[in-house]
Amino acid sequence: QVQLVESGGGLVQAGGSLRLSCAASGRTFSRYDMVWFRQAPGKEREFVAAISWSGSNTYYADSVKGRFTISRDSAKNTVSLQMNSLKPEDTAVYYCAAAGRSTYFPRVTQYDYDYWGQGTQVTVSS
Repeated sequence: QVQLVESGGGLVQAGGSLRLSCAASGRTFSRYDMVWFRQAPGKEREFVAAISWSGSNTYYADSVKGRFTISRDSAKNTVSLQMNSLKPEDTAVYYCAAAGRSTYFPRVTQYDYDYWGQGTQVTVSS
């Protein structure tokens, strides 16, 4: 069982930066692939970025590649999403999620993930 709590969302102007964090409970954090999804009003939840259980592999949606960076700190049981050059279309609720480690990476559909945080709002003004 893993419990996830996101933080770091807020309001920022276009071109600005935010850093989201996801704190995970439990001592088996290193056994989980971690991911960020986002959901804008009226839209389906979409994949943003993933990091493997070891931290050695990352994967990004084309829409954020080169602007966002996912990382994890196993000592602190956290996964982070550094978001730079933000655009109004990045406005959404951002969720972190976890799934038991697998040989399949990346997994980019929400149904692959068993544990979810409550989400944090990111609003980018133009």
